[in-house]
Amino acid sequence: MGDHTCVKFSSLAAIIQEFNVDGQNIVQGFTKREYYEKYNAPWFGATIGRVANRIKDGVIQNLNGREYKLEINNAPNALHGGSRGFGRLQFEGPTVVKRDGKDALLYTYLSPDGDQGYPGTVELRVYYVVREEVEDGQPRSTLSIEYEAELIGDEVQETVVNITNHSYFNLSGSPTASAAEGTTAKLSTRDYLPLEQGIPLGHIIPHSVDTTQPFEFGPNAAAFDDCFVVDRDLSSVSIDTRDKPLKLLAEFRHSGTRMNLQVHSTDPAFQFYTGAGINVQEAGSENPARGPWAGFCIEPSRYVNAVNEPEWRHTVVLKKGEKYGSRIVYKAWRG
Repeated sequence: MGDHTCVKFSSLAAIIQEFNVDGQNIVQGFTKREYYEKYNAPWFGATIGRVANRIKDGVIQNLNGREYKLEINNAPNALHGGSRGFGRLQFEGPTVVKRDGKDALLYTYLSPDGDQGYPGTVELRVYYVVREEVEDGQPRSTLSIEYEAELIGDEVQETVVNITNHSYFNLSGSPTASAAEGTTAKLSTRDYLPLEQGIPLGHIIPHSVDTTQPFEFGPNAAAFDDCFVVDRDLSSVSIDTRDKPLKLLAEFRHSGTRMNLQVHSTDPAFQFYTGAGINVQEAGSENPARGPWAGFCIEPSRYVNAVNEPEWRHTVVLKKGEKYGSRIVYKAWRG
């Protein structure tokens, strides 16, 4: 992994536990599994599924010719696959495998029919590749994620899948410091989905903040918990986006540490959350309390509640014989 990059994972939810760049950990996490099980209400570093983000009223409409009712764990909606979604469960692995000619760590999870109310037996595969690259003469620490899921059971002919990673980034060098203070952000798009009770109203408009220009966020600036749109036209977006080019979604820089972060993905949207709701108590001397603004998230995914929107649902409905797929790439460097 080179001298500048060290990434630690946990088989619990295939969590990204640490992402060390030039001696600095840039993600929030815990040192022990037991702390994740007890304190990880914010989903630090977790793999999120079966369906990331919210499903309106916890109801999947018109799938396999019927309706499915899910747990309401973010009233009035279902959130992140339920209170025992993928982000709370034990994965198999890691197994060292070759992926596109590179060494990768593979984590797998077999989700049975009816898991958290979702139909069909689904196998999820998560591939992590850690490497160092040189761009413009600058070493970059790169963490790549590839998701692959299949409906392997015979219980149903289709199900719904939307996977993401829920890492909280803090470029300040201190897990207790505000991730907003000293951090400048820039997004690839200003288009977003206006929400009502966390669910899109169905149209796309420009955000009130021009996020395509460098901006600040935080308690004295703007707070975000919004779904931004990369691909407005979903007609060419299939259930498997891995053959699409990686797109730069967002970039961040901290003025004090000079740490830079870029987030790339093949997905058509991403949730940008600036962490106003973080409230994690101390967990042993090595895990200090983390409060509001201690981290920010970029969660690449499909549109929120896509399964219940006729023009969006093809991007999340996984049919027997198909594969769900997506890629996320984080690039970080000091300079």
